Amino acid sequence: MPTLNWIGKDKVINHHTEVPYHTLTKIYDYGFTNEDLGFTEIETENRKPENMIIHGDNLLALKSLLPLYENRIKCIYIDPPYNTGNENWVYNDNVNSPELQKWLGKTVGKDAEDLTRHDKWLCMMYPRLVLLRKLLSQDGVIFISIDDNEQANLKLICDEIFGSANFVANIIWQKKYSPQNDAKWFSDNHDHILVYSKNKEIWKPNLLPRTEEMNNRYQNPDNDSRGVWKTSDLSAKRVTEKDIYEIVTPSGKVVFPPKGRSWSVSKEKFKLLLEDNRIWFGKDNNSVPQLKRFLTDVQQGTVPLTIWLYDEVGHNQTARQEIKSLFFDSENPFETPKPSKLIEKILRLSTDKDSIILDSFAGSGTTAHAVLNLNAQDGGNRQFILIEMENYAENITAERVKRVIAQNQYEAGFGFYGLGEVLLTDEHLLNENAKIEAIRAYIWYSETGESFTEAATENKNAYFLGNYQGRSYYFYYEPEKISRLDYDFLATITQPSESYLIYADVCNLDSEFLEKHNIIFKKIPRDISRI
Repeated sequence: MPTLNWIGKDKVINHHTEVPYHTLTKIYDYGFTNEDLGFTEIETENRKPENMIIHGDNLLALKSLLPLYENRIKCIYIDPPYNTGNENWVYNDNVNSPELQKWLGKTVGKDAEDLTRHDKWLCMMYPRLVLLRKLLSQDGVIFISIDDNEQANLKLICDEIFGSANFVANIIWQKKYSPQNDAKWFSDNHDHILVYSKNKEIWKPNLLPRTEEMNNRYQNPDNDSRGVWKTSDLSAKRVTEKDIYEIVTPSGKVVFPPKGRSWSVSKEKFKLLLEDNRIWFGKDNNSVPQLKRFLTDVQQGTVPLTIWLYDEVGHNQTARQEIKSLFFDSENPFETPKPSKLIEKILRLSTDKDSIILDSFAGSGTTAHAVLNLNAQDGGNRQFILIEMENYAENITAERVKRVIAQNQYEAGFGFYGLGEVLLTDEHLLNENAKIEAIRAYIWYSETGESFTEAATENKNAYFLGNYQGRSYYFYYEPEKISRLDYDFLATITQPSESYLIYADVCNLDSEFLEKHNIIFKKIPRDISRI
């Protein structure tokens, strides 16, 4: 398989392992309140909403999601910077922002001075795509909007990260409804949406709902009790002698299949179809026979096409008007947003009613808008996770979601988060300011590679993390004192297990005892591994 090389690639292909793990800090909750049928910001530390909006660097935020969401995200949609060189976008699209330059200098080193804008873009995208793949479920899929500036490069690195065998499609979206007459060469009227699955052998798109136009093609001119139908050709483009036979119409006319074709069914099958009133000879009973196909017999959905026209999913102007209707009191800073109908179609193809959807380049919050709309339409309980690094994350991204919820009276909410404390310092010390819940999730994930859920309530030991493949895990940690693995601590373990892995500051048990009782001791913080 051909691979793409660029300056700095060797520094970023494993960079996701060097990204420090940060906890997430809840800033506020926003949601529907039944008491006054209104909407309010609710200050609380206890309630964790299903939906999340995270303000912060998406590389750090994606890393912070791993303990809870690796292999759980059903659909990812991202609309990353297109790298057009246009600096007027609210999120500096030419990848020359000071923040990115600083990151590139630290990550790539002295070679950063030689990077082209394409090198910079690839260095930015590669580790983020690696983390996104980790978060995808085995039956999950990612949709990536892009234009011709980086489409070819994006395709090659996605082939490398997701596997070329997991490439699904390159969707063409008609983003403009009229020609751009001042274009120097061609009017750029479409974007690409690259689609990759985690495992193409597992992932299959949902069928799209049939349209009214499709159903209107079915009529019932003979008042058949089985309902509406339409005709289809009874001949096939092949020459099979046994399937070339005469058919006599009810009016007495003798017909054969057209030259170079055969009837698509055998003589015996035709007789059965005729007896079942599934053959149509026209209103005058004198036409070439056709097969009646009933609407009730056809697939109740349609296979998606790879060309999506604006009259079906909207265009850039539709999206601008959509934002303007919500932010009527301010100018829209997004020149080329995506319409919510476009994202809704993606969600219909790729999610179930309880799926988790992630957008790590959230922009104006269109993905959350689409999730809320679709849930309202089909009674779903899809969850969204948005990540936005720019300062408008609260006053545009989150604000748009609030207004969608409020204006439509959706019974929904979200938690607004920021990046919190780093969990392990540069000296590999455990940051005592980090919340214990985040530390527990991190330890479980680092040991098992599985998403963390709180341990079963029947285990009364407060330090118990869970049981995985026959081994019980304990994280015996007290910020204010030394934790000791000793006989007193073992006495608190009441649930038997095949083996035990126990974190503590100190172990007062000898190695022979540990081996005899299948206990593995890990020292805090020395044995805490970086993920």
